[in-house]
Amino acid sequence: MPKYFLLLLLLFPLLEVIGFILVSQIIGIWPTIILIVFSSVFGAWLAKREGLQAIRLAQMQINQGQMPNQVMLDGLCILFGGLALLIPGFITDILGLLLLIPKTRAVFKALLIKWFSKLVRNGQFVVINRRPF
Repeated sequence: MPKYFLLLLLLFPLLEVIGFILVSQIIGIWPTIILIVFSSVFGAWLAKREGLQAIRLAQMQINQGQMPNQVMLDGLCILFGGLALLIPGFITDILGLLLLIPKTRAVFKALLIKWFSKLVRNGQFVVINRRPF
């Protein structure tokens, strides 16, 4: 796993730079810069909107005595989506938008649940539940 992470860490910036170059050759350098800035501003606005909606829903579920499991996963996806949109680059922008749009976020939530379940099953992730007596 660490080998793949290191490889991804090295390849990702290279892919972003190649994306910048390709897009700037197609639409020009200034439109490319404006597009990157616009995507960051739009992403911050969308992340704030979706994040506040998730917080309101979580509060409502807690007030009704329910555990907001799905809303917590939504919040995690929204956090990572917002962070991805703040990082300059087209690949991160696409990933960030996919994490912020509710319909596509469902796919990422399903993958997260599957990944967490696998970690728990393999004993790599332990859940400790301490209840008061």
